[in-house]
Amino acid sequence: MIFLERGTTQSRKYEEYAYVLDFSTRGRSKTVRGREGIIVTALGEERLTLLEILGLDESEFEIGEKIYIGKEGRTKVQSVLGKLDFEQISDSAQTELNNVVSTIVKNNESRFVNYINNAQPLTPRKHSLELIPGIGKTYLKLIIDEINKKKFENYDDLESRAGVKDPVNHLSKRIIEELAKAAAEGRGAAQLDGRMMKNVYKNFQI
Repeated sequence: MIFLERGTTQSRKYEEYAYVLDFSTRGRSKTVRGREGIIVTALGEERLTLLEILGLDESEFEIGEKIYIGKEGRTKVQSVLGKLDFEQISDSAQTELNNVVSTIVKNNESRFVNYINNAQPLTPRKHSLELIPGIGKTYLKLIIDEINKKKFENYDDLESRAGVKDPVNHLSKRIIEELAKAAAEGRGAAQLDGRMMKNVYKNFQI
């Protein structure tokens, strides 16, 4: 859902913030040979990219913590070493991914509600909203009918008018599915292919 389609071209843009999934105070990089130190696995907030980060000496990190990784004014991060595939992150990071993705979806409500309001069919038989777990033909019709009357304002509006229970959970599941799917298909972190990310980037900059 939330990732770049294969073959699309994006202007280069860096993550500003990321959420800590796991870290090792005496770690060894998986992306830069010979680099050791405080190695942090994190998920970027905007592009939802799995990242490997080198922390500054003596810096302390907490699981689930939101950290600044932009180019200027870093206080805990020495450098962003590179992108990771889902299969490269630890079991602990994979477990924490559920919580972090849920947090991102909750904190960026307008971005994801706007996606739903503007989602388009993929083919004459398949709508992009059907990629979200829990949304089949029945809910799809309800959602589209309600959007045609008035676009959804927030998650509560989506739930009350279209009957979609816990939309944060459904959206989060789709993001995690795409991360795992990209690794399974050998596409890598830089070539995530899900149907939704192209539109999230295009319409919902935050």
